[in-house]
Amino acid sequence: MKMKWWQVGSLGIQHVLAMYAGAIVVPLIVGGALHLTSEQLTYLVAIDLLTCGIATFLQAWKNKWFGIGLPVMLGCTFTAVGPMIAIGGQYGMPAVYGAILCAGAVVVLISPYFGKLRTLFPPVVTGSVVTIIGLTLIPAAVNNMAGGQGAKDFGDPANLALSFGVLALIILLYRCFTGFIRSISVLLGMAAGTFAAAMMGKVDWTPVAEASWLHWPTLFYFGAPTFHGSAVFTMVLVAIVSLVESTGVYFALSDICRRWLTDNDLAGGYRAEGLAIIIGGLLNAFPYTTYSQNVGL
Repeated sequence: MKMKWWQVGSLGIQHVLAMYAGAIVVPLIVGGALHLTSEQLTYLVAIDLLTCGIATFLQAWKNKWFGIGLPVMLGCTFTAVGPMIAIGGQYGMPAVYGAILCAGAVVVLISPYFGKLRTLFPPVVTGSVVTIIGLTLIPAAVNNMAGGQGAKDFGDPANLALSFGVLALIILLYRCFTGFIRSISVLLGMAAGTFAAAMMGKVDWTPVAEASWLHWPTLFYFGAPTFHGSAVFTMVLVAIVSLVESTGVYFALSDICRRWLTDNDLAGGYRAEGLAIIIGGLLNAFPYTTYSQNVGL
């Protein structure tokens, strides 16, 4: 089916919004746990969104060197949140990015061989990994529904009513409509929820109005990277777990798109993730992985 430009654009915005929540939650959690200043936290969120876009482009642009060539979106992996906080708390932020750089390099090096292990990752394995990662995100989702951890109105009935109302609307749109409306049910639900929140006085546009139009990335914003064996080993394990998760996402998308994936296709996908992780280390962002919530959309 040939779609009009505004339909494609709406679906694209919906994918960005589905990725956006996870993309900003990770820097907020990590930055808050490591007691970063508001200026540092602002940089972390901004550079993360930029790097998510670069990482997605690397993955979607299939060529002989990198890219899976499937409709995927990349974002910072939640698997790295705990390790990053632990490494940052013990060695400082430069050690976090030294470990991320090493992990990205390892992923690039093992990408031609990791795809040959596909027989070790049947659907029951990859599905279990994705499910476990999804379950670990439930506390973050519940905190957001209650108003955000540390908020003065945390757990307020109005917050819960708003969040469950958005959820109910999305389910209603998905069940009662077909075609394009059904495809953008999440986008419509989030738009309606934002409008309702604004009417309830829960939306503050001041930070948006005060923000600058341009925010240039800074190489090694937190200082030159440092390298510690335990930190590097931990982040490499995180990257390998992310590859297992991505493998499940790749195969799910291959079924949806009716495209058989070869070992070379998988290697290109893994290599793109490795490059994205390296870019994240250079710009002081995060390790990146394929987001499964976008596959759900």
